[in-house]
Amino acid sequence: MIRALYSAASGMNAQQLNIDNIANNLANANTVGYKSRRASFQDLLYQNMVAPGSSAGAQTVVPTGLQLGLGTRAATNEIMFQQGDFASTGNPLDLVIQGNGFFQIRRSTGDVAYTRAGNFHLDASGNIVTSDGDQLDPQITIPATAQSVSIAADGTVSYQVAGQTASQTAGQITLANFQNPSGLNSIGRNLLQPTTASGDPVVGVPGGTEGMGSLLQGYTESSNVSIVNEFINMISSQRAYEANSKVVKAADDMYQMVNNITR
Repeated sequence: MIRALYSAASGMNAQQLNIDNIANNLANANTVGYKSRRASFQDLLYQNMVAPGSSAGAQTVVPTGLQLGLGTRAATNEIMFQQGDFASTGNPLDLVIQGNGFFQIRRSTGDVAYTRAGNFHLDASGNIVTSDGDQLDPQITIPATAQSVSIAADGTVSYQVAGQTASQTAGQITLANFQNPSGLNSIGRNLLQPTTASGDPVVGVPGGTEGMGSLLQGYTESSNVSIVNEFINMISSQRAYEANSKVVKAADDMYQMVNNITR
């Protein structure tokens, strides 16, 4: 009965974490470039009352054994990198990566972070920056005299100046990719940082030979959260939590019956 209490309690804790994960996914259903996370769980240690394969006689062994599990725990909440839908904005600084890759962002601390959110802006100096003012890396500056900005599928940024027919090149956007994108560390503000699990970034030109996706100007990538699936997962998690709570109640009733034996 003690095992039942702790096993059920571990199940309730796991489902609470699952609900927390679902809540974060739903909260970011409209966040540009957000990738949903999927929680997964694993069973805990087992107490071997009779180990499978142990000797049952002189020439026989136990075929299945008797093992009692001690519950479950949260193992991971993996980032799911399926492509989100494209939303047309008409803003020339909004970009979508069609395929693999991440934009490189130079943070104020000097280190580089990575993002799928391509809703960029210009700062007072004409640099292409994120909503938080962090610059796109490599740095690209659009002069104040520019009349229009064009970003090609390969990341080439060009602009036109009044009175000139030929366009001027401001630079080229490069992308980065990782061997294991799910191993990236989320730090908030749509930014990710590499870890030993993700591997080192591989930098390349959009649509190039490194397997990077191409860019599409005037669009943003919507969150890939499926609200329907999240609600289904929520209902399933709620029922699992309820079932574990009933196990706690059943084990408590059994304890009560044992305590009343001597009365």
